[in-house]
Amino acid sequence: MTTIDTTAITVELPQAFDERWSRLPGIQVDGRRITIDPAEYFFRFESNTWLVADWELVKSQLLDVQETTESAVEQLALDFIKAHGESTSDAARVLSTAYEVYAYLFRDEHLDGLGLPQINAEHLRMLREAATLMALNKVEVDGHISNVGPCWFFPAATSVVFDLDDEMGGMLDEVYHGGWFNEHRRIESIKAHAALGGRLVHGCQSVPDQSGGVVAPYGASMANFRDDLAAFKAGWIEQVYAHRVTPAA
Repeated sequence: MTTIDTTAITVELPQAFDERWSRLPGIQVDGRRITIDPAEYFFRFESNTWLVADWELVKSQLLDVQETTESAVEQLALDFIKAHGESTSDAARVLSTAYEVYAYLFRDEHLDGLGLPQINAEHLRMLREAATLMALNKVEVDGHISNVGPCWFFPAATSVVFDLDDEMGGMLDEVYHGGWFNEHRRIESIKAHAALGGRLVHGCQSVPDQSGGVVAPYGASMANFRDDLAAFKAGWIEQVYAHRVTPAA
């Protein structure tokens, strides 16, 4: 840990989170109220500032804008972030913004189009909760990963909290990064993640590699990101799995 402020993070969100998040170190859930102790929760916590944009602005000024042959959706998002992005040290604001982003991206109407009959509305709730907490992770423009919490390792964290076996945990991970395989969802994701100051990037190919994801700023060095991730992921994934209450089937 560095010497940055590690004051407890407290936020009250629109919906109650599963109390089993408290199985992970440094996080307590009391209905809609979540409290995080950064010193216990994060594997690495080197930055307590994040880039965000107002979700209502994203909804009104970006979600319905269509890309053109001259302006791709990524450029639209980048321009929006440049115009409206704000640096904040208020982690509760980050979590509140992230909740709105993922309530939108993992809404129930997407179930019919996933092609995964095993996934239901309860699974989407799991995705919303885990992805909201993931928003506190951070990558710098030089590609250095400055903040890493358990939700970086998405299948591991959800298996601990929701008692998922490896197969269902992996299936949930496919939905989480399924925007790569569905252009409509990818475009939605790019626009929505402007509220979190960047784009969702993954360090993995698919489920077996489990290298997680993070909202990274546009222009971040993906080569440095890849190398930094490779250096730490195995040991920290093992630590997350250690908090399983019962062995996975």
